[in-house]
Amino acid sequence: MHWIVEPGFLSSGPVRTALIIGALASVLSSVTGVYVLLRRQAFAGHALGDVATAGGSGASLAGVSSLAGFVGASILGVAAMQCVGDKRVRGRDLATGIVLGTATGVSALLLFLASTTSGASNSTQQILFGSIFSASSALIPVALAMCVGGIAALLWCRGPLLLHSLSDELAAVRGVSARRLSGLFHILLVLAVSLASVVLGSILATALLIGPAAAALRVGQKMAGTILLSSFFGVVATSLGILLSYDSYYWSSSHRSLPVSFCVVIAIIFLYVTCSAVARSRTAKV
Repeated sequence: MHWIVEPGFLSSGPVRTALIIGALASVLSSVTGVYVLLRRQAFAGHALGDVATAGGSGASLAGVSSLAGFVGASILGVAAMQCVGDKRVRGRDLATGIVLGTATGVSALLLFLASTTSGASNSTQQILFGSIFSASSALIPVALAMCVGGIAALLWCRGPLLLHSLSDELAAVRGVSARRLSGLFHILLVLAVSLASVVLGSILATALLIGPAAAALRVGQKMAGTILLSSFFGVVATSLGILLSYDSYYWSSSHRSLPVSFCVVIAIIFLYVTCSAVARSRTAKV
């Protein structure tokens, strides 16, 4: 197996930490991503990634954990979306666009300050594109709590959330509180995007949120199976990306690894293309 897995892969502490945190982030992001696509809120997920950039940059300047910055800024972004409007698709897009524009401007300022500050000059790359191999093992309990809490909340409200995702009018007839449900879902989206930002960076966090879910929806037939398949795809893509990045260190004399974020995104694209081909072959047979 040495030609697939280079020596020391599983015995490396940073690699084990990366695999655990990556798996937890993948499960939460992939499960949440299924509902994001059903609710047609991929744009909101992308906007929260940009909001997370501002939060991570601010956290770097303040000398605190980037995850805390990701979560804190994303919560503010979600609150702004809720205040501007969230009842209709048009209202959601308007709110998301306003938050996206504001976050981008703030991110530009904070990234500039971070890049010109000696104590934070090396953090810009990690904020934008992640640095999972440098993640501390102390982050594992936090990631576990976020993942378990998010999945538990989704299981608790899965029925009303699915109904509201498919039909606003039918959910209103059944007495589902759209604003309360939307607020809860946005908090779950905050947790997912924040954890994904640790793995892939704030710029590419949406790939882990959307990619595995999109692939699962192409081949899944029942909701429960689609969610499980999305989680599986997310964990596989992240694990393969970490392995590919680790192995690439040995591929040249310069001993420079490919970025984990790039490798994970390539794995996600491969999974989506494969699932799309399977879906087309099924359609052709019918």
